[in-house]
Amino acid sequence: MAYKHVIWDWNGTLMDDGWLCVEIMNRFLTRRGRPKIGMDFYRAHFQFPVKRYYEALEFDEAIDPFEQISHEFIAAYEAQKRECGLYPGAKDVLSQWHAAGVEQVILSAYRQPLLIEIIDFYGLNGYFDRLIGLDNIYAEGKTGNAQLHAASIPHAPHELLLIGDTVHDFEVAEAIGADCVLVAHGHNAPDRLRATGAMVVESLAEVAARIPVEKNTDG
Repeated sequence: MAYKHVIWDWNGTLMDDGWLCVEIMNRFLTRRGRPKIGMDFYRAHFQFPVKRYYEALEFDEAIDPFEQISHEFIAAYEAQKRECGLYPGAKDVLSQWHAAGVEQVILSAYRQPLLIEIIDFYGLNGYFDRLIGLDNIYAEGKTGNAQLHAASIPHAPHELLLIGDTVHDFEVAEAIGADCVLVAHGHNAPDRLRATGAMVVESLAEVAARIPVEKNTDG
């Protein structure tokens, strides 16, 4: 059955920023005299709530409180985020589905004002019916916002598709009864994604080619 309403994750799904997250973290680790991490470590350990990822990095909470590190990380990220690009095929699939009349929204763990700003920077506003971010920088997760959004739209769960790049995206989709497609180019390793049982694809071009959508006529 074709989907009428597509819920997109942003970071790591449409925006290629994993490399920047690793680069910033390595600057933090170097300043503390600790070994750098690689992309493989990052994709194997990144998770939500993000605080668990910091715990995997073994930061000493007494010396580096999570809230302090979070503020430092966001400041560094904001300074460089415009160096990131969209993944190949991002605008193509968004444009294709928008032209077909499919509803598309962004559901992100990014802070709401920053999400609005970065979507505008990439010139993507016209493709989305709604942008849904968090009200803080701590990236606890997206389940609550997803449930509120699903309750606000006139669609049955089987008409909803969530597209993301992390195990958490699968968990969010399960919480609202939506189907889920996970793209293996983002913040979690492909083996972690496949372990969820969701459909895993290699690229956004594959998403566009394999996923059936249809125009929403529910008003």
